[in-house]
Amino acid sequence: MRRALPALLVASAIAFAADVDPARLKRFAPLPAVVHSRTNPITPAKTDLGRMLYYETRISKSHKISCNTCHLLDKYGVDLERVSDGHNDQEGTRNSPSVYNAAGHFVQFWDGRASDVEEQSKAPVLNPVEMAMPDEASVVAVLKSMPGYVAAFKKAFPTEADPVTFGNFAEAVGAFERQLMTPSRWDRFLKGDKAALTDAEKSGFNTFYDSGCATCHSGIYLGGQMYQKAGVVKPWPNQKDTGRHMVTKRAEDRMMFKVPSLRNVEKTPPYFHDGSVEGLEAAIRHMGEYESGRKLSPAETASIAAFLRSLTGTIPSTFIRPPRLPASSPTTPKPR
Repeated sequence: MRRALPALLVASAIAFAADVDPARLKRFAPLPAVVHSRTNPITPAKTDLGRMLYYETRISKSHKISCNTCHLLDKYGVDLERVSDGHNDQEGTRNSPSVYNAAGHFVQFWDGRASDVEEQSKAPVLNPVEMAMPDEASVVAVLKSMPGYVAAFKKAFPTEADPVTFGNFAEAVGAFERQLMTPSRWDRFLKGDKAALTDAEKSGFNTFYDSGCATCHSGIYLGGQMYQKAGVVKPWPNQKDTGRHMVTKRAEDRMMFKVPSLRNVEKTPPYFHDGSVEGLEAAIRHMGEYESGRKLSPAETASIAAFLRSLTGTIPSTFIRPPRLPASSPTTPKPR
């Protein structure tokens, strides 16, 4: 009996740890199949056009960069770099976040300077460090030079006399991105399939919750619904990027960033707005130290990591396959 007792206690502890209080799950919700917009209804024609534009490199000054260059759809929507390289190999200043599930976030970009994915899609095209097109008219001129795109825009926006516009470019890309969702075993668990997570993952959720992570990382996306200070209890090591403060110029927004979603976090290193931490466990420890003032033990860190890996979803491989793009014409503007 003396030898059996420790094993019995260990088994009881595991069973207890793997039991998730349903009250805790009320702070979360399953992923929707699509994020709808009242102002940009999704249609098959708009989606098809948006998928082409997402992969289109000719709307960059060099004709070499597309949305997919930094947000690779076959790599969970990221490029796995600390910061991305743009036009003429210029380095960006922030880590490129995943495009998957991003349409459901309350704002776009780390600093929230775009309200939705439609508005967000315009910025990289015109950013001199990214795709570097000089202005909206130049983008429209490239698209209008190709009969295949003119036809695709007319099909997607059939009531408009002149549908090839920069605004419609953004609506098409947005319609496509609003369907880039990655349901996971976590969603099945939330819908009632208690066997969808392992005991270790359920225990990891409890550790995640008890460690205070759910204060910011909750809801459908386990993040993406609020701003939070980078360095709540301990100053963030990199103070050069002041986050939302750079948009609003308000002192209270200094070091405030959009809380990232934890969906697919296992697949999207390096982490944080500055891409400063490479491994998942290291990122968990970093958050404990700088955001919660806690030194997480190796066991706690491993437990949280086990739960976070259950958030890795399924990529819609058929939906995101690279499309056949319209052929260039003799009038297609060449990069200068």
